[in-house]
Amino acid sequence: MDVNVKKLPKSTVELAVSIPWDEWKGEIDHAAAHLSEQVKVEGFRKGKVPREVLEKKLGMSTVLLEGAEHAIDHLFPQVLREAGVDGIGRPEIRLDDVKEEGALEFTVTVAVMPKAGLKGWSKAVSAVNAGHAKEEVAVPDEEVERELDRLAKSRAKLVTVDRVAREGDAVEVDFDVTRGGVAIEGGAGRKHPIVLGSGTFIPGFEERVIGMEPGTEQAFTLTFPSEYHEKTLAGKPAEFRVKLLLVQEREIPELTDDFAKSLGRFEDLAALRKSISEGMLAERREQAAEKRRTDILEALVGEVEAELPDVLVENELRRMIGEFSHQASMTGLSLSDYLDRIGKSENDLAAEWKPQAEKRVLSQLALEAIAAEREIEVASEEIESEMNKVLAYVKSVRQAEKDLDLPAIYASIRERLRNEKVFALLESL
Repeated sequence: MDVNVKKLPKSTVELAVSIPWDEWKGEIDHAAAHLSEQVKVEGFRKGKVPREVLEKKLGMSTVLLEGAEHAIDHLFPQVLREAGVDGIGRPEIRLDDVKEEGALEFTVTVAVMPKAGLKGWSKAVSAVNAGHAKEEVAVPDEEVERELDRLAKSRAKLVTVDRVAREGDAVEVDFDVTRGGVAIEGGAGRKHPIVLGSGTFIPGFEERVIGMEPGTEQAFTLTFPSEYHEKTLAGKPAEFRVKLLLVQEREIPELTDDFAKSLGRFEDLAALRKSISEGMLAERREQAAEKRRTDILEALVGEVEAELPDVLVENELRRMIGEFSHQASMTGLSLSDYLDRIGKSENDLAAEWKPQAEKRVLSQLALEAIAAEREIEVASEEIESEMNKVLAYVKSVRQAEKDLDLPAIYASIRERLRNEKVFALLESL
């Protein structure tokens, strides 16, 4: 086998391959056996058609071409090994003329993992760490009090009253929204709860309900905000008809020791206030740590040099869209529904997100380059321990082998643990 390697732009290589006749002629018998399963020849059972009969019926060129394709499938891994190429993605194969007793010649174009060049990364990361070291993570007392106030409001007791609706009341309404006398999609509600003044409806709606009495109705026109999520309604006027069904006062409990005790695990208000403060501080620290890592990755991306093959960016885009689709589904919204609402296609989304996908790929290449430079690896025992945690949710080994891609899970866990070790190094600089 003769393989010549030619480097192309964007971390792609072209392999010119020549395989001598003696090394691939046996594949023609395999191809003939395969064709005999598919071709119906009178007087022969499927799978039992002799090769010479197939050659007469289909033509020698057809049998040779099938044999060439079998040979390429079987020998392709060896081609990559001979070339010292670690191909990624789907290769593009161009087959030259196939002749009996001639060498099998074909050209392969395939993407390879890019080699990332990193210069000055240590200095760039140190600068990020120095900047974050100056930032103090704290929770002001007034923010704790606002959270206490929000908590008290969430425990408000609702008392039905017979009076006009006021700001701060909890009300129930029936409403219908039309444009030009035609109902808009999703523009109706029955016994819909609103806290007046919360700003959950479009501007002007809650203000119109304030002052209404239970059982009364009114109609009015409002204009949807220009940045409204439903693009077909953004900046457009619509007619609203509203009936007020119920008005309830919200009796907000006072912030006392008894209120703190009512939550179940606090001795007094001071203990509740301390718990809220500590929880908010922990959250702020976690956010600061996440921001620090984001800034470190931004710094690394600024230092990394690599030619990204299209397949890596496309794979990352698919991953990003998949993650977003999963997040949307958690809110009961499908990806197609979301795209319909914003008037975009999945291709539009991919085009917008491509720069971010490229950054994510470069970030991962940078982490891998640093791991290689500093010889950071993960022991197999650590990976297996994490895998056992994943498999603990699976009923049996047989189910795991059937339902899970174990090699992919192993690789993913190894990458995650190694990245954690790399970040530990980066954050120590």
